[in-house]
Order: sequence, then structure tokens, then C-alpha cells
Amino acid sequence: MRLFVSVDLPDDLADAVADLQDEFSDASGLKFTDPEQAHVTLKFLGDVERSQLSQLESELETAVHESGVSPFTVRYGGLGVFPDLEYISVLWLGTETGGGELTALHEAIEERTTAMGFEAESHEFTPHVTLARMEHAGGKELVQDLVRERAPTIGETRVTQVRLTESTLTDEGPEYSTVARHPLAE
Repeated sequence: MRLFVSVDLPDDLADAVADLQDEFSDASGLKFTDPEQAHVTLKFLGDVERSQLSQLESELETAVHESGVSPFTVRYGGLGVFPDLEYISVLWLGTETGGGELTALHEAIEERTTAMGFEAESHEFTPHVTLARMEHAGGKELVQDLVRERAPTIGETRVTQVRLTESTLTDEGPEYSTVARHPLAE
């Protein structure tokens, strides 16, 4: 099973994500993510054996509890790229509020999952929603200009849980299904 831990955007923000992606539609080389599946990845786990699932779910429950994060609001806004504007591999939507809570959840999950043997992140965590991946640099200048000029706010949502998600790769793109949900402590 190919798994990751996420905070999902609600369905009512999918149109706003799609509208934002449309602003980049003339930038060749971008492969857009499905706005209906928009999420913040807290931890990418990769291939996980089914035999690890019970322990993983238990560790995630503990991590969410130990994070000390209660339900909170995230306002999604601002644009960015990874790794930088000169070499763009990912175009993303950031967070205006809620980034501290998302980071606290990530850190607690990172600690628990690396103790289980999952690979540690090789870069600093930046809470974001992936809008597109850049497959070639044909539209790089347009992306650079829009990222520099635009600071859109697309909406906000209340976060009450994290989700353990399975990603199945298909010819049409990844399909996500919920393995488990872990509510935040009230």
C-alpha cells in the first residue's frame, strides 16, 4: 500500500482551487493535480506492508494526541514553488493561518513514523497544497510572474482530523482512498 498522512481541503474549496489552477493554464509544462483531491501532506510514507498497518494507525493516533493540536482553522492563500523560482518542480498554494498547527502535527507524526523505521524528511516542512508539477520549463516565465504578482486567498476551513490515505497510481492519475481518520483532541 502506498500511503501518506494528510489534512484534506473540503469539497467546497475545490472550485476555488480549480479557478486558481486556471490562471496557470497557459503555462506549458505544468501537470495539474485534481482539485477534488486537494490536501496538505503531513507525511509521505511510501510503500507500507499491510502487516505494519495496525502499528502505524496506533502511532498516528498517539502522534495526533501528543501534538497537542486541537481543532483549528486554516486559511489557504499565497503561492510558492519548490525548490525555487529558477528551477520549478512544484507549484503550490500556501497557508495564511494554521501553518503552526500543521507543522506541529507534521513534527509529531514525523517523530513517531521515523521511530517505526520510515524515512525521515530530507527538507524542512512547508505546509502547502500542490497545485501542479512542472514537467518541463516551457511555461516557467509565466509561472514565475504569477507567483511573484499574485497572493490569492481561496478560503478557509476548520481542521478536525488527519487522514491516513492510500494512493493508487492509475493512468489517469492517483486515486485516493481513506485508510483511517484520526480526530484532533478537543
